[in-house]
Amino acid sequence: MTAWHQKASQRWKPCVNKRLSHAELPPSNGFLIIEANGGLNQQRLSIGDAVAVAGLLNATLVIPIFHLNSVWRDSSKFGEIFDEEYFIETLKNDVRVVKQLPEDILKRFDYNISKIINMRTKALSSKTYYLQKVLPKLRELGAVRIAPFSNRLAHSVPSNIQGLRCLTNYEALRFSQPIRLLAENMVDRMVKNSSMSGGKYVSVHLRFEADMVAFSCCTYDGGKEEKHEMDVARERSWRGKFRRHGRKINPEANRMNGRCPLTPLEVGMMLRGMGFDNNTSVYVASGQIYNAEKFMAPLHQLFPHLETKDTLASTDELAPFKGHSSRLAALDYTMCANSEVFVTTQGGNFPHFMMGHRRYLYEGHSKTIKPDKRRLVLSFDNPNIRWDRFKHNMQEVLHYSDLKGVGLRKSDASLYTFPMPDCMCPQSEA
Repeated sequence: MTAWHQKASQRWKPCVNKRLSHAELPPSNGFLIIEANGGLNQQRLSIGDAVAVAGLLNATLVIPIFHLNSVWRDSSKFGEIFDEEYFIETLKNDVRVVKQLPEDILKRFDYNISKIINMRTKALSSKTYYLQKVLPKLRELGAVRIAPFSNRLAHSVPSNIQGLRCLTNYEALRFSQPIRLLAENMVDRMVKNSSMSGGKYVSVHLRFEADMVAFSCCTYDGGKEEKHEMDVARERSWRGKFRRHGRKINPEANRMNGRCPLTPLEVGMMLRGMGFDNNTSVYVASGQIYNAEKFMAPLHQLFPHLETKDTLASTDELAPFKGHSSRLAALDYTMCANSEVFVTTQGGNFPHFMMGHRRYLYEGHSKTIKPDKRRLVLSFDNPNIRWDRFKHNMQEVLHYSDLKGVGLRKSDASLYTFPMPDCMCPQSEA
């Protein structure tokens, strides 16, 4: 289970406070209202950036509103996913946060938030844009709104503003008590079930839901039935996008280019090739797996000690979370954050945030297996490959992931994936 060989010189420690001034807050310039959209981790991104913008503008942030997304379909409010009081308390020395607009401001806009001007900020807007365009309106009107608000702040901003992103994402955003209590119980159960591997387990973020398979336009040996199901899924979620004139779908090219979601069997083969034996405990974080009975069986065979939300928690425990995708994702998030190794099988906000959070938790090393799927396909689709060659190839994939585990943020990269050096310092300096 010792998958990583981290050098002592590579250890980093959180040092968020080094980026923050802790001077007394000047009078507020007005209220900032933002509307976060997307799933759990897109919400995290929006919240972190909203706090950073509020700090930049010296605005009072109103607890973010969550947009009811047509894909995620989760009606949860901020306080049902995150610990609202803890969020406000953690940020109080750096950014003012209130639960709702005060009476005098509401009255000014006829108690209708939609009457507050929406700045409609462009993606990745700079510090200069906010100071020149948004701040004057904030001071003039007393409140401004930015909706939707996702990826609306540039990756590179001054150190103190980055510090607010760090403080928000890694310290202030604690899950709500019901989520925390169940997630902690699930982690405890997983650790106990992992006694054969010293309490350590591997988490796998398995993106093999019907919508993901449909969107990829890849095929999985399901014949006419699979094609019909995927056509229906594509039409339901993307209405005609894949039927536009001139659009060609080439599953073989998609696979060779590494665009196809890994099947549960492929994930299992990869891990066994890397040296994880059938005593390894595996936690699978996922939505509803496409044709689960068929596709999950081989992974269960390879890893008998496999668990999911539904096996670690009882039906009664999960009942309050059903129908709330962000709350269920928060359970998966906690399970993955606490695993010895995290395996990502597809891009997206979940693995990007998880890699960053694990770097923050584990001395700068993400301890993540992020395979190059183009290289994997060469092994998977070679009918003549022998086990020793396949195993060698998988060990190379693991080694490459190990080398990529430590990474400093470049100017065009997200702090939420690369918290060093903005949120962390070398151990000798922390």
